[in-house]
Amino acid sequence: ILFSFLVDYERIKSIGPDRAAAEWLLRCGAKVRFQGFERWHQDYNGLPTGPLGRYKIQAIDATESCIMYRGFDHLDGLEHVEEIKLIKCVYIEDACLERLSAIQNLQDSLNTMEVVSCGNVTDKGVIALHRLRNLESLFLSDLPGISDRQTTLDRLQTALPRLDITLDLD
Repeated sequence: ILFSFLVDYERIKSIGPDRAAAEWLLRCGAKVRFQGFERWHQDYNGLPTGPLGRYKIQAIDATESCIMYRGFDHLDGLEHVEEIKLIKCVYIEDACLERLSAIQNLQDSLNTMEVVSCGNVTDKGVIALHRLRNLESLFLSDLPGISDRQTTLDRLQTALPRLDITLDLD
């Protein structure tokens, strides 16, 4: 299964960033929703085909998937992602949230995010989300690695005054 974590830059070039990212995400057990479509895609073989660039990822649901830092280069070329759910992702850690927050395109497009039951995420990773300047809604739940809740929230809220943070950390 190791192949699914490696980034094939040639493939990204030949089939486009959205298709390559969708393939990686689905191989890791995540789901994607494309712009203009209601349906979530989970089946790798059921990914829609069409002209290069026809399908743009709008939402990523990585619930219980095995996405990890090494594959995050797949997200660099995505320009239309508005929502990301990281729920029960055992390999998601602070470095992943820092990497995600550093992606220019996601800083522009991402407005909704959930980080739930990711045991390796600490205050440091959550604070890194302040770089996602268009984030409007953030749901945080069951994150035992968060130790200084108030300071973390204050820092996020100061950096992103429009951000609506919902917490369920007890």
